[in-house]
Amino acid sequence: MYVRVSIIHQRLEVWQDAECVVEYPVSTALNGPGEQKNSGCTPRGKHLIRAKIGAGKPLNTVFVGRRDTGETYSVDLARRYPQRDWILTRILWLSGCEIGRNRLSGVDTMQRYIYIHGTPDSEPMGQPLSHGCIRMRNNDIAELFERVSVGTLVFIE
Repeated sequence: MYVRVSIIHQRLEVWQDAECVVEYPVSTALNGPGEQKNSGCTPRGKHLIRAKIGAGKPLNTVFVGRRDTGETYSVDLARRYPQRDWILTRILWLSGCEIGRNRLSGVDTMQRYIYIHGTPDSEPMGQPLSHGCIRMRNNDIAELFERVSVGTLVFIE
């Protein structure tokens, strides 16, 4: 099994035995593709899921610094914190596999804190709007979280 993310099509696909078994709309970086630290871009290439965070948490659980804040996302909470980049429900923390492209030095995906994660359901999918991560609907990330394991390969192209 592996995951394929298409930046051009704003889609995430799960492949098993040479067959796409499920696909989801996503939102990648507003700044487009790129690997440089502090670029706000979505890194390309071969990655793996290094960590899964949020197992068993309710939908719309709010995470800051990969920690559950004890909050549940709501419109009222969003009004109180308009500058937050909402990371909700589950986190799949990615690690690059290609030295010099998305691993080590100034291009390290994991050190850039690039995740596949949930976002408010009011946020559009199919449009690049993130700060570098791959955003998904909360129900979709919860489902994907159950399908994949730590070590699952993720190809971002």
